[in-house]
Amino acid sequence: MSHHVGAQAVVLGGSIAGLLTAHVLAEAYEHVVIVDRDETDGARDARRGVPQGRHAHGLLARGQQVLEELLPGFADELIGAGIPATDVGRMRWYFNGRPARQARTGTLVFGVMRPVLEHHVRMRVRALPNVEFVEGTDILSPVLAPESDRVIGVRVRRRTPGSVEETIEAELVVDATGRGSRTPAWLESVGYPRVREEQVKIDLFYTSRRYRLRADPFHGDQSINPVASPAHPRGAFFHTLGGDEALLSLTGIGGDRPPTDPEGFLAYARSLPVPDVYEAIRDAEPLDDPVAFRFPASVRRRYESLTGFPEGLLVLGDAVCSFNPVYGQGMTVASMEVLALRRHLRQGSAPAPRAFFAEIARIIDVPWDIAAGGDLAFPSVEGERTAKVRISNAYLARLQAAATRDAGITGTFLRVAGLVEPPQALMRPAFMLRVLWKSRRPAPSPGEASAPAAPGRVPSEPLRPS
Repeated sequence: MSHHVGAQAVVLGGSIAGLLTAHVLAEAYEHVVIVDRDETDGARDARRGVPQGRHAHGLLARGQQVLEELLPGFADELIGAGIPATDVGRMRWYFNGRPARQARTGTLVFGVMRPVLEHHVRMRVRALPNVEFVEGTDILSPVLAPESDRVIGVRVRRRTPGSVEETIEAELVVDATGRGSRTPAWLESVGYPRVREEQVKIDLFYTSRRYRLRADPFHGDQSINPVASPAHPRGAFFHTLGGDEALLSLTGIGGDRPPTDPEGFLAYARSLPVPDVYEAIRDAEPLDDPVAFRFPASVRRRYESLTGFPEGLLVLGDAVCSFNPVYGQGMTVASMEVLALRRHLRQGSAPAPRAFFAEIARIIDVPWDIAAGGDLAFPSVEGERTAKVRISNAYLARLQAAATRDAGITGTFLRVAGLVEPPQALMRPAFMLRVLWKSRRPAPSPGEASAPAAPGRVPSEPLRPS
């Protein structure tokens, strides 16, 4: 940019959403401060502020594209660090215990742990000369100017003994603290209406463990993913970390908790509708103990519906909408919101909160409908099942059945799920007729696509970023 929007901006939270936000703000402000309660310098392992960091994470295809736009050369950097990357179609998907036909989608996916991905993003942001990290610090609240509806900074207190409260001044404060954001309570405490929330209660549990494998179960695939469904509500994400290491996350919905004791964990893997995962880990070397994570509900905060909101304050990422993590949408949607922030800043001034919230609401609409609607197919999930939801889930069941026969259907579905194509791509008349026709045929047996030379496999060479 040819000129600065302001002197200083502050970002609350130093995970993916906060880091990308700081990167964009650094283009528009003379100085940017990231405040986080954790010490992250050099961190490559799961940290306290990101308890889900030890579990499987997905950066959707659209998220990878956005990261490449924000951080040019990022994909090559990951590949150069030895992180496996290939077409998203090289993930072995099972729908209702049946193998989907594989397809070349033209989009990239990485086999990477969340803390490692975050580390690479953080190193790019730390290299910016006008970004400062204030870590080991508790965030107390935004600060309003006297007799004003404008935020002028944030109250913080460092976590070292004897520290006192201090204020970091800012012309813009961005809350990227995640699903535990305190902004709704703060707004209410200073006289604003509390933001309306929508919830879909799923009571999801993840239990994860890393392994060193004695044999290769992937055969060139990036991962093996038996997708949970109402008929088979237990699911798994099992993906390579490169070399002989792999991460397995077992999932249960409606309070079905994958055990954390080794024997119970193995038995849960054996209960999956396909044998691939259990057979891969039963003789593998565990690299850590199973660890659990609970996700009670998907939550969307409707900031765009507020009639009043202070200037100088924005909220984005999981602090606005936290999705069921099995859909892998969180980091990708946050990155798309950061692109929206950049568009506003390039108009030459800080975004007006209501205009910004209206734009990111439109970004959230599609992934929210995908996740919330899909979860309502499970009888244990609480929420209103409208006619639209029931029809969509009935069609999705037919689509997934058709994907076990037609690689083209798989490819379009994965591009829509990856937020690269709009949902309308699944509703084109010719495509719908194809789905209805292919879903009438008997599905293949579970073992049909588990061997390396199974029909319909796409070439195994990795894609290079475009």
